[in-house]
Amino acid sequence: MKVKIVTLLIIGFLNALLFQEITLASEKNKNQELIRRGEYLVSYGGCNDCHTPKLSTPKGPEPDPNKLLSGHPSTAILPEIPPGIIGPEKWGALTNNDLTLWVGPWGVSFAANLTPDKRTGLGSWTEEMFIKTMRTGKHLGVGREILPPMPWFSLAALTDKDLKAIFAYLKSIKPIENAVPQPIPPQKQ
Repeated sequence: MKVKIVTLLIIGFLNALLFQEITLASEKNKNQELIRRGEYLVSYGGCNDCHTPKLSTPKGPEPDPNKLLSGHPSTAILPEIPPGIIGPEKWGALTNNDLTLWVGPWGVSFAANLTPDKRTGLGSWTEEMFIKTMRTGKHLGVGREILPPMPWFSLAALTDKDLKAIFAYLKSIKPIENAVPQPIPPQKQ
C-alpha cells in the first residue's frame, strides 16, 4: 500500500512538473510572438528613422545596428541654427545628418532612447506608462508634450495589443546607455 501511495505521489509530482514546463513553454511562445509582432510594427512604423543614429554609407545614411533605437547620441554636437531660418514662408523644420535631432517652431527635439536601459531608456517604464504616453502624447503619460516629428497621434490609433507588442519588443532589445538631451524651447527672435 505504501509503495502505491509513493508511486502515485511521484507520478503526481512528475505530472505537475510536466504541466509547469508545458505552461512555461506556451507562455514563452506567446511572448516570442508578441515580440515578433512588436519588431514588425517598429520596422513598419519607421521608428529607426529617427530613434537610431545613422552610419554614412555610399547609399546614404543607414541605421547603425550597434546603436539600435538608442536615440540622439549624447555626445553629438548641436549644429548652429541660423537665426530666422524657421517660420512662415521659410523652412518648417531642420534635422541633423542622422535624423535624431529636429528643429522647428516648437524648438529643438531629440529622438528618445527607446532601449531598455534603466537609467537613460525605457528600462524603468511599465507597459501602462508606455501605452498612456502613446495615447496622450505626454512623456510618461503625464509630463511634458512629446514634440515633433514623433507621430504619437498615429500610434495612439493602434490597439492596446499592438502597443503592448511594441513595448515587449523594445524591452527585448539590447539596453544602451545614452542620456538624450532634454528639448530646447524655441528661441525668441
